[in-house]
Amino acid sequence: QVQLVESGGGLVQPGGSLRLSCAASGSISGVYGMGWYRQAPGKQRELVATITNGGNRNYADSVKGRFTISRDIASNTVNLQMNSLKPEDTAVYVCNVHRTWPKVNDYWGQGTQVTVSS
Repeated sequence: QVQLVESGGGLVQPGGSLRLSCAASGSISGVYGMGWYRQAPGKQRELVATITNGGNRNYADSVKGRFTISRDIASNTVNLQMNSLKPEDTAVYVCNVHRTWPKVNDYWGQGTQVTVSS
């Protein structure tokens, strides 16, 4: 039903910037919010940032002040602007859609690789 396609990942130098985008298609009614998660090798998946339909934003402490999440409901797109990137930001970033109606479920993208290296 719902498909998420991420883009914008790549290789960047420390201190650089990347902008991730996630476009959703299909049946997306009842969406409560969207967000980004990441997982690095040998580490657990962690929440990076989320944004609800009401505009409430939540960030992991490790990215607060450096990353900005935004959403355009009309175009079914969520973005993540990442500035001042650090090597520890290296991970696969995955887009998430959290739907609460007609039932509670989650949709996930394929993921996009972000590598921060000098």
